[in-house]
Amino acid sequence: MSVNVNRSVLDQFYRYKMPRIIAKVEGKGNGIKTVIVNMTDVAKSLNRPPTYPTKFFGCELGAQTQFDAKNDRFIVNGSHEANKLQDMLDGFIRKFVLCPECDNPETDLHINAKKQTIGNSCKACGYRGMLDTRHKLCTFILRNPPEDTGSAKKKEKKSKKKDKENGSSDGEAGNHNDIDAPDAVDGDDDDEDWAEETTEEAQQRRMEEISAHAKNLTLSEELEKPLEERVNLFYNFVKQKKEDGAIDSSDKEILAEAERLDVKDTAPLILTELLMDENIRDQIKKYKRHFLRFTHNNKKAQKYLLGGFECLVKLHQAQLLPRVPIILKDLYDADLLEEDVILAWAEKVSKKYVSKELAKEIHAKAAPFVKWLKEAEEESEGSGGEEEEDEDNVEVITHFLTATGHVLNGPIVAHI
Repeated sequence: MSVNVNRSVLDQFYRYKMPRIIAKVEGKGNGIKTVIVNMTDVAKSLNRPPTYPTKFFGCELGAQTQFDAKNDRFIVNGSHEANKLQDMLDGFIRKFVLCPECDNPETDLHINAKKQTIGNSCKACGYRGMLDTRHKLCTFILRNPPEDTGSAKKKEKKSKKKDKENGSSDGEAGNHNDIDAPDAVDGDDDDEDWAEETTEEAQQRRMEEISAHAKNLTLSEELEKPLEERVNLFYNFVKQKKEDGAIDSSDKEILAEAERLDVKDTAPLILTELLMDENIRDQIKKYKRHFLRFTHNNKKAQKYLLGGFECLVKLHQAQLLPRVPIILKDLYDADLLEEDVILAWAEKVSKKYVSKELAKEIHAKAAPFVKWLKEAEEESEGSGGEEEEDEDNVEVITHFLTATGHVLNGPIVAHI
């Protein structure tokens, strides 16, 4: 069964189609792996090498990948459902296939090994631009450029050499010019920016481009750092925005930084510490947009927000503990917390963020609000569904309290 390449387009007559991913789980225990049976066909529909989406899955899942092009086997370690990989493929298509101008998938990638950049051109609208090379996959693409970029030139030169051998002397002269022309064009491409202008403004622009490329390489290295260090980098970024007085209008930048460092789920925990205090009810209204960028349709981020709220109660226990049910309702009314997330949280007292005793007190104070939620759910729906919780091996607990009640300088990684 085929699906639209751009699945946000619901038109059944959309002409850009791709096969739906077929995944087959093999092995057991530590050797379990997922073979993407039709990756070659999927990649062909996207005009990308099959190694690219496979490696993208590995980057997103934190799993190793294996390629065996001869036997048409593209493997991601671990057990992964086809639907999950299909949703993940949408992210690859948005970042590396669709044209940013017309959302058309008729694009080609152009690798510049010297400048360490990846260009993107659209055959449909004529767009030409540069890809953001901060994603980890870009490092792989730079090291493994699409085969057709180099091989096409080689085939072209070989065919011209054959024409030269078979042609007349006049034809030879013409072919000689044809062979030289692409070399001249390629040379112009590499030095194009330098040949255009020699003004001070142009030189400054080129220096900025060089700095941007160097920065992108640094950002790629940061993604290789462990979770604790990446959380700390995000904490310092938000803290600096707050100290500069730019926090109110920086919600998009904060989201981009969290996505770059791959800490989007844990971000609400950091934001709670840095943006909220005993005046949390007013701050929920003030920073609602900041939190919604992370918690909207993201249950895991909502769980971290609840963890941050518990830590905040510990910091300002006298002021906030009596107001727990009111604050939870504020978070619920602001759409920062969903009903099923709150109910799942209420079912289990955890000492992940605060002591068991304080956690019990918080849950006891929250009981009237939880009861109201359950009654409202029974009246409107009759019965509610339960959601399975994903328990991570590592939970990031940031910067809150030591035994003396002071905020820490860096994140703590607690092993469950």
